[in-house]
Order: sequence, then C-alpha cells, then structure tokens
Amino acid sequence: MAKTDAGMGRTASRHTKPGSAADAAGLVVNRPGTAPSHEPPDRSQLEQIIAGLTEGVILVEPDQTITYANEAALEMHGVTTLKELGRTVDEYRKNFVLRYQSTHLLDHGRYPIDRVVAGEAFEDVVVVVAHKSNQDRDRTHRIRSLVITDQAGNPDCLVLIVHDISGQIEAEDRFERAFAANPAPATICRLTDLRFVKVNEGFLELTGYKREDVLGRTIYEIDVLERAERRSLARERLRAGETIPQMEACLTVPSDPGGRQVIVAGQPIEVGEEPCMLFTFADLEPRRKAETALRQSEERFAKAFCLSPVPTTISTVEDHRLIEVNEAFSRVLGYRAQDVVGYPTEDLGLWVGDDERCRFEAELARTGSIRDFEAYLRVKGGGQIDCLVSAETVTLSDRKCVLCSFQDITARRRSEEELVKAIEAVMADASWFSRGVVEKLAALRHSPRPGQSPAQVAASIADLTPREREVLTLVCQGKSDPEIARELKLARNTVRNHVASLYQKLGVNRRSALIVWARERGIGAEGVTAKLSKARKEVREHRLK
Repeated sequence: MAKTDAGMGRTASRHTKPGSAADAAGLVVNRPGTAPSHEPPDRSQLEQIIAGLTEGVILVEPDQTITYANEAALEMHGVTTLKELGRTVDEYRKNFVLRYQSTHLLDHGRYPIDRVVAGEAFEDVVVVVAHKSNQDRDRTHRIRSLVITDQAGNPDCLVLIVHDISGQIEAEDRFERAFAANPAPATICRLTDLRFVKVNEGFLELTGYKREDVLGRTIYEIDVLERAERRSLARERLRAGETIPQMEACLTVPSDPGGRQVIVAGQPIEVGEEPCMLFTFADLEPRRKAETALRQSEERFAKAFCLSPVPTTISTVEDHRLIEVNEAFSRVLGYRAQDVVGYPTEDLGLWVGDDERCRFEAELARTGSIRDFEAYLRVKGGGQIDCLVSAETVTLSDRKCVLCSFQDITARRRSEEELVKAIEAVMADASWFSRGVVEKLAALRHSPRPGQSPAQVAASIADLTPREREVLTLVCQGKSDPEIARELKLARNTVRNHVASLYQKLGVNRRSALIVWARERGIGAEGVTAKLSKARKEVREHRLK
C-alpha cells in the first residue's frame, strides 16, 4: 500500500466526532478552549492505527492524491490494492460508478471523494458503489468526511470514513418485501411521535382505508387499540416500547361502521435505525360468522329434535349410551329422560331381542347408517311395539354420536295382518272372482320373495302363451313330463322347455311352486284352461243380458 509523507503537523476540523477513526488515530482535534498540539504523531503511525480499524478509511491529499486505504476500505470496494482503487481522485471516478438508492447516478463532482476534496464536511451520505468492470455486484456504503488541517487552519489531509451497510440494506429490503406481501394485516408506528410510517395491503383491505389516509396519521387518530380488552396495558406497553400481547379489539373502520372484530398484537422493531412498533392483526369476522352460523344450526337442530313427532335419541358411538331423548320418545315408550340418559341401551333392556340389537349395532358400526331396521322395543310398564329403526352417525360438538329414530308401525302391522286374514278368508272360495281381482288379492297376501324382479312379482296368467297355460294346467293335475308330452302330442324336450319358461316367468324353480302359484290365484285341480273358459263364458252371458 502507498505510504504517506511523515513529519507534517496536522489537526482535524471541527466536524470530527469524538471516538471517530481520527480520534483513534491520535489526531489532534480543534475543540473550543483546546490548543492544538505542537507534536503531532508520525504519518506512519497513523497508517498503522487506521489499518486495524473495522471502518474503511481512505486518506486523500489536498492535491487529490489518494495516499492510503486500509484493508476494510479496499474490501468494501471489491479490490485488493490501492492501484485498483485508484491513486488519484480522477482514477477513482473512472474505476467506480456511484448512485443513490433511488438508482439516480451521481455526477462527477458529487462523489463523496470530490466533496471532501472541496473541503466539505458531511455525515451519513448513503450511496451504492460498483466497479465499472462488474456493475452487477454493488455494495451500499454510508460515508462521512473528515478534514484535517494544519496549525494554520489549511486542509492538510482529507479523510473518508466508510461503513458497508449492504447487509443492513438487504435485510431492510427483504423486510419491506415481506411486509408488503404478507396477507396478514399489519402497520408500523414510529415510537417517537406515534405516527404510522408503513402499512400493507392486508391492513387496507381489512379496514377499507386508503394508504394516504393512514400514513402520517397518529395512533390517536386511527386507534388500532380501540375497545381492546386490555387497552390500559397495551397503551402502557406502547409508551414503553415493549411487546404488546395478543388481545381482542374492535376497530371502527370505513369498511364496517359497526366495528371490526380483530386480534391485535404489537412487537417493537427498528426501521431505518428508528424505534417503531409493528402492529399485526387477525380478522375475527370469519370466525364470528362461522360461530354464529354454527350456533343457529345447532338451535335449528335442537328444535327439530325436540319437536319431532317420531321418537328420537342421541347416543354415543362406543357403547350406545343415551345422551338425549326427545318428547316423542318419552310419550311413545314411556321412559322419562332422567330415567334413561346416561345408560347404555343394553342395560335398559330397550330391545326385546338381544340378537336384533347386536345385529343393528354391528351393521351401524360397519356402514355408519341404517334405514328401516325391523325390531321390537319394550315399553315401560310392560308390552312391546313393532318399530322401523333408522340411525345415522353424526358429529355434535366435535363428538361422534348416533342419531336414532324409531317409527312405531304396530298399528300398521296389525292392520296388515287383519287384511291378510280377510284375503285368505275370501280366497277360500275364489271361483266367483274375476282373474284380475284374484291376482291382486294374491299379490297383497304374498310379499315378493328375495331375488324376484318387479316383472316376476307382477307376472299373471295373461303373460303366459296358450301352450304354457296348457302345460301349467297339466302340471297342476299332477302329470309328469312324459304324460304331458303324450297328451299334447309334443316331444319330451319341448315340454321341458315350456316348464323352464314357466319357471323363468313366474320366478320359481320347482314344480310344486308352480302348483302353489296357480292355486294362490284361485286355480284348483280343474286347471287354468277351465278357469279361463268359465270366465270367458261368464263375460259372454253378461254381454247377452
């Protein structure tokens, strides 16, 4: 590195700060009431002291020669030697491009090194510095000047003191981007005057304010702690610059004149070396609306449960312990709520058949839903009722439960039994009924067999071909396939095909079932053909009359 000439007396200008690099170097500083020293330190000693400083220091002679730069200054400029930095002010200008943070380039004559050569004293000038050979790699410097004068008061040595604040600027830039992009509403208040200096889009969307309505206003004008549950504590912490814990508040904002429910918290931070308070907010309106909707839904469910005319219960999934029963349950089965709530249905003996209860519980556990399960339930005081039980697994207050309804079909089942008995009595002698009436009565009397299709259930004599009717008649008379073949003069295989067709159409698989099917429709040993002939004769006689 270049060495300075030694043995020259020098003092620092009145702009030197106590504790600065000049003080550390042992320079004599002109201060009111203090006489300059007559034995200044040697220049080589000055370089040795400056070399160990963490601040970058550049020494410039009045003739614009750059005589010295310590390691920190060279590193901050991205060079390793004084030659790469520039031995003169003019070379320094040619080697480096300087601009303000606003990207505006500095003109020659406005570089900090030009200003100190002109004898100007300045503090905290922030510039972005890049070498002309690699302008993509820039650094941000905060620079102040120091003018050292001789005993006559003339500039003798000019000093630039440089701080590399690139990391700080990058951190602030990252914070700015994160603050602006954060969807969570936030604003920053300066603690010295309690004015808002930053606000993000989330806060503007939450409140309905415009940016210009917030920036520069005080916390007294836009009270972010309005109606806070611990307002006094929050105010006290704000004045002390301490963390404000989370608390609920209600903001009066343009977007909601009735007040906006939020959770607000404050965290002290520094922005540009100024103490500030970062306020963050969580909007409680969606939660409040969801809670209101849930409460209304629960109220509607409770009313529907209580007023339902069908006996209904709510029980646990694990052991079917009753949690609640409605009025219809108490009215139909006779059990009061206090008698059954808290007990499993197994202990109450509510089901007449334990096998039925176990099948019901197993099916519910497997599918989570059951419809129209037939069961008998005990009524308090004796007796039982026939029920269709339907159940569904539901979640109530974050707990899985079983909603179960019991439809009393005792009266309907009794009416059905009475109707069947009446039909059986009528069909004991059905010779005077028409074929259609007989078939309808048979359909009412016999429910569909498992696996039967609707077409098979609705099958009637009219669906059979003439040959199938003849075969059915002979089957009802107890004749075998060979006998039927001889009587109808058909091949044995043809008879078998007709019998198979009857099986298919009527949904049966045995000859005895064919006979039962025919007799249930009022057809006895005299055969289907005779019945049809008799019916046709009756119709003709009726028409002649």
